[in-house]
Amino acid sequence: MAARELSAREARWLAIEGQGLARPRPKAEVERRHLREVMASIGTLQLDAVNVLERTQFLVLFSRLGPYDVGHLHDMTGPGGELFEYWGHAASLLPTAVHPLFRWRMQRFRAGRPTTSKYEAARRAWRESHAGYIAAVRDEVRERGPTAASQLSDPRRRQGEWWERRSAGRQALEWLFSTGELAAWRTPRFERVYDLPERVIPSDVLARPTPEADEAQRALLTAAAGSLGVATAGDLADYYRITPLEARARVAELVESGDLVPVTVEGWRQPAYRLAGARPRPPVRAQATLLSPFDSLIWERDRTRRLFGFDYRIEVYVPLPQRQHGYYVLPLLVGDELVARFDLKGDRKARTLRVSGAHLEPGADPAAVAGAAGAELDSMRAWLGLGSVTVGARGVLATALRRALR
Repeated sequence: MAARELSAREARWLAIEGQGLARPRPKAEVERRHLREVMASIGTLQLDAVNVLERTQFLVLFSRLGPYDVGHLHDMTGPGGELFEYWGHAASLLPTAVHPLFRWRMQRFRAGRPTTSKYEAARRAWRESHAGYIAAVRDEVRERGPTAASQLSDPRRRQGEWWERRSAGRQALEWLFSTGELAAWRTPRFERVYDLPERVIPSDVLARPTPEADEAQRALLTAAAGSLGVATAGDLADYYRITPLEARARVAELVESGDLVPVTVEGWRQPAYRLAGARPRPPVRAQATLLSPFDSLIWERDRTRRLFGFDYRIEVYVPLPQRQHGYYVLPLLVGDELVARFDLKGDRKARTLRVSGAHLEPGADPAAVAGAAGAELDSMRAWLGLGSVTVGARGVLATALRRALR
C-alpha cells in the first residue's frame, strides 16, 4: 500500500483536531456533557500533584472548554463514576467503559515480569517479603470500605529522605491498585482513596468480558490514533504505554485490517499512520490556548518537536540557576502553531496570576501574540478566582504583554 504524503501543516491540523483543540470553546455554560466530549477526544487525562497554578487534569479541560466548574470532574469520578483512575499514559483518568481494555495490564502486574532493572527487582523483593502485610491491607480495605493510606491501622511509616518516606501501607495500596485488586479515586485535595473494584466500577462494566491482550492493545492503539491524529508507531505506543515491540506488531495488524493507513509526513524520518477516515482540516478555533505541561498534545517531547518545531522541557526539577524558561511553563497555541511560553503561578494569597516569564518563539509577532495571550491569561485568571494578572520582567514578550493587559 502506497503511503499518502502529508505536509507538516496538515499533520498539525490532524493532531490539533484529534486532541479536541480545533473547535471553538462552548459559548454557553460548560456542562458535564462537554467534559465527556473532551474525554472522547483525548481518551486519557493525565494526573499530577503539582499545584503551583492548578493541577494538570483541570488545566487540560480548561484548554478545551474555557472556564468551567471543576466540581464536574470530581462528580464524574469515584464509586459508580463515569471515569476511573488507572495507568493510562501515566496515572490517568479514563472512561469507565474502557476498563476491560486495561485488565491485561492488571494481569501482568499480578503475574510479574522478568526485569533487569535493579529498581523493579527491589520492588519485587519488597512485595515478596511483605506478602502477608499486603494481604492484611487488602483485608482491611474490604472490611473498612473507602480507605486512604493515612487511614490504615498499621501504615508502617518509614524514615529517610523524601523519596524513601513512602509508607509500606502506601506501597501496598498502590500495588493492589496496579493489579486491579483495588480501585481508587481522588479527593478534592488529591489524596487517593481505595476500595474494592466492585464498590467503585459499575457492575455492568465489571461484567463485560475481558479481551485478550492483543485485542485490547489493538483497541487502545486505534483510540490513540484517533486522539493523536497522525503518529509514528512509537507515538502510538507511548500514548497508552504499550511496549514498542507489542505496538509494532499490533500496528501491522491494524494496517492489514485497514483500520490504520500508512502516511509519510514532511520532515519526519519515520513512517506514520492515521485512522482510515481521518482528513486534515484547518482548525477553526480563533482564541489562543494555554497548554498544561502534561497536555496530551505536547507530552511527548520528540513528537512536539516534529509537529511544531518547538523544543520543550519541564523544568520543575531543574535547579533554579539552570532553568531556561521557568518552573511551570505553559506553551501557547495560536491557530496551528506554538508561538510563546509562559511561566505561571497562581498566587492565592496575593490573589494574582503571576507571569514570571513571557517568552516569544522565533518568528512570532510580539504585538499579535501579546494580545491573544492577554485575553487567554485574563480568562484563566477569572476561572482561578484571582483578581489580577501580574507580569514580571523576564522574557522578550513581557513589555508587550503588560501593555495588552492594561
